[in-house]
Amino acid sequence: MAELPIIRFAGAGDPEIAAQLDATFRNTGFCYFADIGIDPALTQGVFAASRRFHALPRADKDAIAMNRFHRGYMAPKSSIIETSSVAQVTKPNDSESFMLMHEVAPDDPRFGRPLDGPNQWPALPSFREPVEAYERAMHAFCLRLLRPMALALGLPDDWLLPFFQQPTTFLRLLHYPPQAKDAPDDAFGSAPHTDYGFITILAQDDRGGLEVRRSDGTWLPAPPIPGTWVVNVADMLSRWTNGRWQSTPHRVKNLSGGDRYSCPYFFDMAMDSIVDVVPTCRGADNPPPVRYGDYLMERLDRNYAYRKSAAA
Repeated sequence: MAELPIIRFAGAGDPEIAAQLDATFRNTGFCYFADIGIDPALTQGVFAASRRFHALPRADKDAIAMNRFHRGYMAPKSSIIETSSVAQVTKPNDSESFMLMHEVAPDDPRFGRPLDGPNQWPALPSFREPVEAYERAMHAFCLRLLRPMALALGLPDDWLLPFFQQPTTFLRLLHYPPQAKDAPDDAFGSAPHTDYGFITILAQDDRGGLEVRRSDGTWLPAPPIPGTWVVNVADMLSRWTNGRWQSTPHRVKNLSGGDRYSCPYFFDMAMDSIVDVVPTCRGADNPPPVRYGDYLMERLDRNYAYRKSAAA
């Protein structure tokens, strides 16, 4: 694999998109999406908001430190990917982030359950509006994506929809400081890992640094391409398809000499969803069903320092 494929949505119908999705998710688990109908101004707005947030004094960011609902500011070097299946990770990630999730109001029956609560917002004028606008656009696109994904698996086009009536979503505004050229081999902005849930759609700036692991163990750069998003299959989708679609390891090393910013959007099934192998992917050896919320909480509890300190 010399480069990741690009799937273009403009002018393509669901069956055509489905065929491309199945081919690339079988072969690499990673690709670029282009022409997905997101106004460029929305992407520019969320990046501008992220840069303004990360430029705040540390005390202002700590004022909305990550809470028990996994929302707010995640300080540098506060996560170690202990659940990585592809590396023995011992150093924390060299990054900081603002985490936004699906909003759950106090009058919602889900309120108070793990990961079901209100978002936290910094005291920063004109920050919330562009961030929420981008999140709404990505949410709408992902719902539209469910139909060609179902077709790609040989399912009715509405088969996936019931699992996403109340999806679990994360929008993470990440900042990676520059790493020294002579940094140790095991120092990462984001250590080798796979994502937890269904699908990830990543907007990245022009710094580069994202790499995808090939099947032979070597690493393929996924450089920024204007007007595209990097997309990857996550663990639960791979489990759902019995390995037909790959959850491919990836990592970030920011050797650009400057600050790197990225905005990944994680679109996952509802917390109560039971993930069992889809009918078209069942075989002689199938992983047992699992409740997505239980699987997710186990990984968050192991990987994030704020959750360990709260438990203590």
